[in-house]
Amino acid sequence: MTKTLLHPTVEELLERLREARKGGGAEASRREQVKRYRELLAECPTFTPALLELGRLLQLTDEPGVEAEAAFVEVQRLLEQAVQVSAREANAVVELGYFLDTIRNAPEEATTLYEEGATKALKTLEDAWAGLLRAWIHERTKESLEKALRLSEVAEKLFPDSGRIQGVVQDARNTAIHDGLLKP
Repeated sequence: MTKTLLHPTVEELLERLREARKGGGAEASRREQVKRYRELLAECPTFTPALLELGRLLQLTDEPGVEAEAAFVEVQRLLEQAVQVSAREANAVVELGYFLDTIRNAPEEATTLYEEGATKALKTLEDAWAGLLRAWIHERTKESLEKALRLSEVAEKLFPDSGRIQGVVQDARNTAIHDGLLKP
């Protein structure tokens, strides 16, 4: 009978990540951090925060006996893996873009990644602002409606073609008119 290894719990992963983050600064301390991140990734190779953080850390750490090119190959592999396992989340895509731009001198590839990251980040911002506006409208206090109206002005300018934003902005205005905060 084969023994099944259990995946660490979320709490265990976060504790291990906190431990890996301790230190920094001095070269010897960064090397110890690298060791902790590698141990964490050996146990959970798809843990995106650890992939990204180790990738960043390796760019700042001189490991004895490791040539710069070998270190950069590892960094690129870690960042590409983070992009894959994160389903191409904005922060992972942008991090890989920065690496390709600054270390690999590949501005064309980096630009494509920056554009993808910006598009995804804007979509997230649109979703967050629509939710925030809706929450403030439902709260329906003078303060929350005033916040909704202020954010509406910015959201409308940034997302002029978003039906979702335009709808919730209109809801904010209608509620503010109904409650006497705006004139009809």
